[in-house]
Amino acid sequence: MNVEPSEADRAVRRMLTELGDTWAVVGLSRNTGRAAYGVAGVLQRYGKRIVPVHPKAETVHGERGYASLADVPFPVDVVDVFVNSALAGAVADEAVAIGARGVWFQLGVLDPAAYARTRAAGVEMVMDRCPAIEIPRL
Repeated sequence: MNVEPSEADRAVRRMLTELGDTWAVVGLSRNTGRAAYGVAGVLQRYGKRIVPVHPKAETVHGERGYASLADVPFPVDVVDVFVNSALAGAVADEAVAIGARGVWFQLGVLDPAAYARTRAAGVEMVMDRCPAIEIPRL
């Protein structure tokens, strides 16, 4: 049986294979117990350059951190969002403002209005998925 991939599945594939390899991970700190830490490590193992974005601006996985997306002094391809849903929409708006090509809301991060705004701006978006789960499937 041949099942046509959903739009969300196609967006996942595009973000992981076509949009670029510089991924800002918003909410990433040196806290090894947080999901962001492990996911960023998986992204690195698959050849992505991770950019930690956290108010503490910590160096994580050998990459210099920045306090905000606006502070990153080079282009970011995808913004991976590890903040709660109430804060995620503002991060998506910042991602659009800095010219990111994709926004990825992690598992449990949902904001349909932010999804609609981001897509209306012509930016790819995935919501409630995890790239560490998806990338090995490609």
